[in-house]
Amino acid sequence: MTGETTVRTAVRIHGRSAQRQAVRALLEGLSTHSGHLLVTGEPGLGRTALLRWAARSFRAGPVLHLGPGPDRGARAIAEELLGTLRATAGEAPLLVCVDDAHLWDARARTAMSRAAELPRTAGRVGLLISVAGDRAADPEFAHLPVVRLDPLTPPQAGALLDDVTDGAADPAVREELLAEAEGNPALLLALVRRLSPDELHGHRPLPRPLADAGTLTEVAGGALTGLSAHARDLLLTVAAAVRASDGPDVDAGPVLDAVRHLRSASAPVPSLEPLPAPLALADDRLRFHGPLVRRTVHATAAPDRRRAAHRALAGVLEAGGHPLPGLLHRSWSLTGPAPEPSLADRLAALAADATVPASYRLRARAYARAAELTADGPARAERYTAAAEHALLAGRPDRARHLLAAARGCAAPDAVRGRAELVRGLTELRDGPVGDAHQSLLLAASLLAAAAPADAATAALAAADAAWAAGDLPACLAALVLEPPHSHQHPAPRHADTPNRRTRPMETAAVPGGAGRPPPDPVRDHRVGMRALLEGRFDRAAGPLGQVVERAGTDHRPECLLRSASAALLLGDVDAARRAGARALAAARQLGSDTLVPRALEYLAYAELRAGRHPQARTHAEDGLRTALRTGQRNTAAHHRAVLALAASIEEEPDAVARHVTAALTTARRHGLAQAATLAEWAAARADLGRGRPLDAADRLGLLVLPGPGRGHFAVWRLAVPCFVEASVLAGRHEDTGAVLTDFAGWAAFGADPQAAAQLARCHALLAPPDRADDLYRQALARHEEAGGDFERARTALLYGKWLRRRRRPREARGRLGTALAGFDRCGAGVWAAQARDELRALGAASHGGDAGAPTRLTRLTPQQLRIARHVAEGATNREVALTLAVSTRTVDYHLRKVFAALGVRSRLELARVVEQAEHAGPAEKTGAQP
Repeated sequence: MTGETTVRTAVRIHGRSAQRQAVRALLEGLSTHSGHLLVTGEPGLGRTALLRWAARSFRAGPVLHLGPGPDRGARAIAEELLGTLRATAGEAPLLVCVDDAHLWDARARTAMSRAAELPRTAGRVGLLISVAGDRAADPEFAHLPVVRLDPLTPPQAGALLDDVTDGAADPAVREELLAEAEGNPALLLALVRRLSPDELHGHRPLPRPLADAGTLTEVAGGALTGLSAHARDLLLTVAAAVRASDGPDVDAGPVLDAVRHLRSASAPVPSLEPLPAPLALADDRLRFHGPLVRRTVHATAAPDRRRAAHRALAGVLEAGGHPLPGLLHRSWSLTGPAPEPSLADRLAALAADATVPASYRLRARAYARAAELTADGPARAERYTAAAEHALLAGRPDRARHLLAAARGCAAPDAVRGRAELVRGLTELRDGPVGDAHQSLLLAASLLAAAAPADAATAALAAADAAWAAGDLPACLAALVLEPPHSHQHPAPRHADTPNRRTRPMETAAVPGGAGRPPPDPVRDHRVGMRALLEGRFDRAAGPLGQVVERAGTDHRPECLLRSASAALLLGDVDAARRAGARALAAARQLGSDTLVPRALEYLAYAELRAGRHPQARTHAEDGLRTALRTGQRNTAAHHRAVLALAASIEEEPDAVARHVTAALTTARRHGLAQAATLAEWAAARADLGRGRPLDAADRLGLLVLPGPGRGHFAVWRLAVPCFVEASVLAGRHEDTGAVLTDFAGWAAFGADPQAAAQLARCHALLAPPDRADDLYRQALARHEEAGGDFERARTALLYGKWLRRRRRPREARGRLGTALAGFDRCGAGVWAAQARDELRALGAASHGGDAGAPTRLTRLTPQQLRIARHVAEGATNREVALTLAVSTRTVDYHLRKVFAALGVRSRLELARVVEQAEHAGPAEKTGAQP
């Protein structure tokens, strides 16, 4: 090493938005009443930083800081605090920040608890208390509301690392630091401090192990002080057992047996009473309260004691019929290279055996350990590659990248290099620039063509997926044209130590068919059908894609089910897509594949959107976003953000739309995700249209749908054409709609979108002269009945009702508008329901539900004046209001003068304030506007 890297202080707290929101609510509430909050989390997750942020943010009064001290001093401080709090009634608000309260003795904690129990009306005091989360909760604080700090997500940890290093870390070093820190910000910073500048920049090898005992101890602090020898043996054995488990907890029985063998085979079975503070016991299973302390226990143990614990566990597990974890522990008990040359081969064989119950995570660990014990270069590379495959499926793309880097340092044949490129491409497809993913996947297809044609076909289809995500139609077609030689044959066998091929998760093996015909090949069918679809030959696409959809009934692998869901979406069969997506989700969860879960939720969300079921789409996307962020899949997260933006665009949540659009576009622009970007921009424009801003909507949508270099994704922009036509008509830009509507007519005739025919008729009705519009609206509604979908049907009914009202046909208009309102209410389209209610008020009809009218001052306005006032209060110009309401600008000017006079306001700002107060008034204050 040439010296430590200087780590500057982060300029902001990364992540923790939900936690800061809870703390902010406490601080804001101190203006009227007292409050308290308990902050908990494992060492290094930022409890102290959150308390400091709260203290800096509090401006309404003084801040008192209390930290741990000697028992007697802590008691005195707590008792003194109790008296201080009682004496502050009626004075300025006081914020008390108590850090590491778990280090106080029981009497001091009881006094602090009593302080928190003071009546909310006894002064305005905020208690913000932090306790460690690596131990059981103190009973004295059990009644307090809790804010829990979890590890940062990979994107949040990456942002922190870039912040403190100014983005200077070498990409490979960056990935390894993030993987080693596991979302713990203090550990991440300690790891960076440990490196020299040359190591950080990738000019020198990293120290091994990267997170050594000293670094872990620095962050874990005193969590392991004062433990007995029995407690240390128990903690070490649990920590060792977790390394070869399928989750964070382990069965207490084998652990206790191993502890007994660790001491003496004749020793009595040890007791769990008292349970050491870092451990928790539930349903006879032991776990650490957090991963950092577990890692610290294992790293700080004496090497011979650590090996003895693994040896004891190996004996217990092997005798209990658990060969894979038992053999893993056996390998970790070694002092050097494997004494048995066959140990690595046995580990790899067990990892490959589908009859051995094990998660992707455990198989990845077994393959990696087998690679470490393998001297032969090609076999070593193959085992590292297999470990990367399983790590990716376990939802650890960071770990997969690290394993691929290890494989790259070994000589390997083309087949192994091709599989490595396949894994690398799939990793980048979900969490990296999709252009890079496309190139890796094309290289994989080329390397695999001779030895593993089925894998080559899978790589080619994945390359098409990458080009699809990028919106590169020529590249997508080119990848679909690739046809590896003899791709219908069985792939060549892998290495001799992997006889059972069913655990090759990236493989799609051909299934033998009947005599005289080629076997069914879902990958080939998907590629042929997808290519025909993109070339506009729907008749040739329906057959092969239909075969892929049908396989969902017989093939229960999540990869096959995902392919079926994708094919169903291409065909416009949203019901089949929902069924296949739901089954893929269940299968992925059953297998423990955190990588496939957010993909299945993505297909489900898209299917619900296409069916017009926005609330269901939102539910799936929220779940998918959480999983994608947790597993480091930023590209998948961007797609879920786009779905959430589209769902929110029909609701009364403009802030949510803006938040999701911004987040989706940030990733989409960095990684070249044209599909996600187009969906996000469409969501922003639809929100503008729903809130009565047709000019803004037309401007946004024009960039997406009109010909030119900035046109949206080739498979998505047509979906936005109906919104563009509506916005253009309302904005008085009829001339912009001709070319795109002709193209949309071809899309509707194509048959892949069940809503398109009805939307086309609606668009023609918007543009038609009065003598034709009536029939076109009726045609559109009739086609909606065939296609289904509450939201689109309600939009057509709303536009028809508006048209009828302006033609002075109030009775017919009232019926259509009532139907629209009911449809919007049913699908949760609050912002569009408000339009329907406004139209009904203009007819003098009482609308049901939702808005009950304006408060007293607004009852002085006529319905038309009220509508104009609301649009102006939202920032619309007089011309925009005129276009929205289909009246002249002069009419808007006239009514606006009347509004100002009736309300006694002199400016648009005052008007906005009056309307905002009205919209936020309680129900008791509201009455209906008078016609």
